[in-house]
Amino acid sequence: MLNTSHAPPLAVLWDFGGVILTSPFEAFRRYENEAGLPEDFIRGLNARNPDVNAWAKMERSEVTLAQFVALFEAEAAAHGHKLDGWRVLQAISGDIRPQMVEALRRCKAAFRVACITNNMKHGEGPGMARSPDRAAAVAEVMTLFEHVVESSKLGFRKPDPRIYQHACELIGVPPERCVYLDDLGINLKPAKALGMRTIKVGDPDKAIAELEAIVGIPLKG
Repeated sequence: MLNTSHAPPLAVLWDFGGVILTSPFEAFRRYENEAGLPEDFIRGLNARNPDVNAWAKMERSEVTLAQFVALFEAEAAAHGHKLDGWRVLQAISGDIRPQMVEALRRCKAAFRVACITNNMKHGEGPGMARSPDRAAAVAEVMTLFEHVVESSKLGFRKPDPRIYQHACELIGVPPERCVYLDDLGINLKPAKALGMRTIKVGDPDKAIAELEAIVGIPLKG
């Protein structure tokens, strides 16, 4: 039986927010500073009870926007702070990283490419852009993917292994022949357990260099 653990990849799978777009955590921190909240308070709320909290329910389309806001504000209050849930929603969509889009374009020429995103039915399009103009720019990037796997449409979300398996089935490539990029370790862990090679995206340029080393083609303009 062929050992594929170090076989050349056939597909590159991408998270969207925090990878193609700047991380929403940056916008959360700006709001936390404005509102006098502890640093990373919003991120901490999202990490508590991650399968059943307001954020998880929103990304599985189990609650409306108004219900999410009420639940999220209640979770914040239970941990001693008041916040504006609508303001948090507005902070979700980040800015497009041109160097990541270039890397995606180059990968598309040589590999299967797909996006796996935890998202909400909020904003304009799967990238949850804040305005029609931004939505158009995000939509242009989205056309580069063969498939966009959205939690809000499937009803399950990362880190549920089913979402990675679903993406692999769509592109017809086994997990062990895929590379997956995400900015959250909790989302990389199940992908790695399935056999994918994973890259944690912090500094986008470092992540692109890591991806270059795996795919063996230049990815920078």
